[in-house]
Amino acid sequence: MAKQVFINLPVKDLQQSLDFYTAIGFTNNPQFSDDSAKCMVWSENIFVMIMTHEKFKTFATKPLADTKANLAGLFSLSLDSIDEVNNLVTNGIKAGGTEPNEMRDYGFMQQRTIEDPDGHTWEVFFMDITKFPAQQ
Repeated sequence: MAKQVFINLPVKDLQQSLDFYTAIGFTNNPQFSDDSAKCMVWSENIFVMIMTHEKFKTFATKPLADTKANLAGLFSLSLDSIDEVNNLVTNGIKAGGTEPNEMRDYGFMQQRTIEDPDGHTWEVFFMDITKFPAQQ
């Protein structure tokens, strides 16, 4: 079996989160979804499990963070162009997400940030490694 990454996120409104993640380019895998959790597929090996708070608490060993007020983690998604980055963020905002700060341009990488309706933070970026500064 290939190595895979599963990011598990507690969400208050499962349908609203399903709509948000679908809008930014994830697809739902119904085989691993039910009324309390949805498996959202980013790529062949990367998945985001969005779960109701009740479902998430069955796995948690600590209280849930208030991700609207506190940062619980940064998740990053790479895309093939700045246009794709801009489209993802635009679609995410239309689906209930927020953009907490302006785009950052590092010369070789452009990065935007979007928060889902629960405040989970995604750094979305395009990187052109040919523009990476050579070491001195």
